[in-house]
Amino acid sequence: MGNRYLCLALCLCALIPSMLDAASDGLLRINMKKRPLDVNSIKAARKESKYVNGLKNTPHGLSDGNEDVVPLVNYLDAQYYGEISIGSPPQTFTVIFDTGSSNLWVPSSKCIFSIACYFHNRFKGTKSSTYTKIGDNLQINYGSGSISGFSSKDTVQVGDICVEDQDFIEVTKEGSLAFVIGKFDGIFGLGFKEISVGDLQPVWYNMVEQGLVKEQVFSFWLNRNEADEEGGELVFGGVDPNHFIGEHSYVPVTRKGYWQFNMGDFLIGNQSTGFCEGGCAAIVDSGTSLLAGPTAVVTEINYAIGGEGVLSSECKTLVTEYGDMIWDLLVSGVTPGKVCSEAGLCFSDGRQSVSSNIETVVGKENDGLGDTVLCEACEMAVVWMQNQLRQSATKEAVLSYVNKLCESIPSPAGESVIDCNTLHKMPNVSFTIGEKLYTLTPEQYILKTGEGAATVCISGFMALDMPPPTGPLWILGDVFMGVYHTVFDYGNLQLGFAKSA
Repeated sequence: MGNRYLCLALCLCALIPSMLDAASDGLLRINMKKRPLDVNSIKAARKESKYVNGLKNTPHGLSDGNEDVVPLVNYLDAQYYGEISIGSPPQTFTVIFDTGSSNLWVPSSKCIFSIACYFHNRFKGTKSSTYTKIGDNLQINYGSGSISGFSSKDTVQVGDICVEDQDFIEVTKEGSLAFVIGKFDGIFGLGFKEISVGDLQPVWYNMVEQGLVKEQVFSFWLNRNEADEEGGELVFGGVDPNHFIGEHSYVPVTRKGYWQFNMGDFLIGNQSTGFCEGGCAAIVDSGTSLLAGPTAVVTEINYAIGGEGVLSSECKTLVTEYGDMIWDLLVSGVTPGKVCSEAGLCFSDGRQSVSSNIETVVGKENDGLGDTVLCEACEMAVVWMQNQLRQSATKEAVLSYVNKLCESIPSPAGESVIDCNTLHKMPNVSFTIGEKLYTLTPEQYILKTGEGAATVCISGFMALDMPPPTGPLWILGDVFMGVYHTVFDYGNLQLGFAKSA
C-alpha cells in the first residue's frame, strides 16, 4: 500500500510540470483569501511581534554571532493566506506566504502540550508514504514567546505542482497565546536562505532547482477592495499582466536575507521629512499588514493626520527643560548626530537608536527621566527641529511644534486611532524608491474596521526603531503592496513595483 502511494505521488509530481507547460501562460497561481481586520487582533499581533522589541536578536547569517533566529513579523496582522498540502496522500494546511521569513512550518501531531495546536490542522508523518524525519531540534523566537519543533522532509504541493524532498519544521510547541486565535496553521517563508532557521532549504529554492517554474520570479497582487471575497493572487514563475498598470520600476536587492533595498526620502504631503535624505534600508514584507518606520517619522505622520497617541510627559519635559539648548546647538552648526551628546543627554559620541523600544519613552510614567530615555527623546527632538529649521521657522514655532509632536508619539502597542470623518483633510504620503515617488492616499493608508457607528479608523503606520547598521529600517507591508503590485525577482536580485490593477 505504501509503495503504491509513493509511486502515485511521484507520478503526479512528474506529470504536473508538463501540465503547467501546456497552460496558457505557464504561471502557477495561488489564490489567497483575506479576513476582516479588527483592533484586537492588531493589538495582539503587535505585542507578540519580533519587531516590537526592535529585533534584538539578529537573524542568522546577518551577524558575526552564532544565533539561529528567524526574523518574524506581525503574523496576526496579515490578512492574506492560502492553502498548501504536505505528504502523500496530501494533508492540507492554511499558511501565510511571508517574504519576511524563510522557513516552512506547520503544527505537528506530536504537539500535545500547546493549546494552540488543537485549534489548527496538525501534520501526521505516519500517514505519509513520502515522509522522512530529520529530527534536528529548532526554535523560532518571538518577542514574547517561541515556537519549537524538529525538522522533516516530505512532498509539498503548492497550487498544481509538487515540490519533492522539501525541508519543513514540525512544530511541537507554540508558546504564545497569539497563535491560539491565529486564522492560519503555519508559515510559508519566501525570504532568502540566509535567514532560514537550521539552514533549511526554502520551498522557493527547491521550486527553482527542480525546474518547477518558468522564470525565477514570483509576484504578489493583493486585492484591497473590501467588498470582494477574492483576496488576491501569488504568482510563481512570472507576473500576470492583468494585475498591474503600466511598467514595473526595479531596484536592486541590497542585502540577502529580507527582500531589502535602499529607500530615499519620505514625504508628508509634498514636504520632505528629511529623515531618509541620505537613504534608509527598507524591506517588502507580505507578512505584515501595516507600514513600519522610525518612531520620529511615524510621530510626525500621526500628528499630520490627527492620530491620537499617548501623551509623553517625558518628551514634553525634555522640550521644556532642554529645548532652548538643543535649538542653540543646531543653529550654531553642531552636527545633528552630536547635538544630544554635546547637550550632555547622551553619554556617547556614537549615535544611539531613536527609541530602540518606544516603551522606554511612553511606558515608564512613574520612573522619571532616566539617562537612556533622555537620550532617546533628545534624538527624536533633534530630527523634528532639524526638519523645521529647513523651513526657516522661528524658535518659538519650532518648540511649539515639537511639543505637539510629543502628544502623537505612538502608544506602546503601536495603535493610533483616527477620526474617520477627517480623511478628506489628511495629506498623501510618499516613499522615494529608485528616484521615483510612490504615493499613498489617506484612503489607502488608513485601515477601517467595523461597520456603521462602530466603524474605527486606524493609522496604517506603526513605530519601529532598529539601530545602525541595520537601521533605520522601513517595513512596507500589505498597505503598500495592496497599492503597488510587487515583483520579487530572485534571478536578477531585484524588486519591481507597478500600480496595482
